[in-house]
Amino acid sequence: MTSPEPATGRTLPPWWAVLLVALAVAALAFAVGRFSTFGAEGAAAPTSGSPEAGFARDMQLHHGQAVEMAMDIYRTTQNDGVRVLAYDIATTQSAQKGEFYDWLVKWGLPQTSGPLMAWMDAADSSHQHGGGAARPTDAELMTQMGMASADEIAAMRAQSGTAADCTFLGLMIRHHEGALPMAQALLRLGHEPRALAVAQGVIATQSAEIDLMTSLRAGLGCTG
Repeated sequence: MTSPEPATGRTLPPWWAVLLVALAVAALAFAVGRFSTFGAEGAAAPTSGSPEAGFARDMQLHHGQAVEMAMDIYRTTQNDGVRVLAYDIATTQSAQKGEFYDWLVKWGLPQTSGPLMAWMDAADSSHQHGGGAARPTDAELMTQMGMASADEIAAMRAQSGTAADCTFLGLMIRHHEGALPMAQALLRLGHEPRALAVAQGVIATQSAEIDLMTSLRAGLGCTG
């Protein structure tokens, strides 16, 4: 008897296909950071209130949570595709987090300064919170950045198997989507060639990984 046709829709990609794409986007992110350079000798370094400095600070926080979530699921998942993707996210974003830290050291700037995303408000009127409205709280700003709450991370850790994989992928898609506006803002507002190249790499890498995670969710039958 002929087997029934599978249901229409995207299916789980083989783990090796996930690996190849993950390695490709990781290589791109590494290349744009390593082989681009800071401004010409003698050019003024970015200031503490610059888009470049703000981006470096906020993305350290953002990447730190991504690494934490990725390592959590890497240790527990039984799905080869999820494991390979989690490893790529953890290693790539850990390296970039170190790169952002190093930028601020080279520029002689503090690692923390001011509210989250304030650099976007100061330089880009399209992102300002209008009128005399109170500025969002840190929790609200972290939500805008796509960050998972402590309760969401605890819920993922309490799950196992496919349920945990689906929760991780949903949280990480949102997390990646939250990084894109920051990288896009740096491309609009920044001037440092190396920082701009890395921001472009963040967009390319995380957009590709969003597609991968969407495919993985479809193959796992995730809902919500």
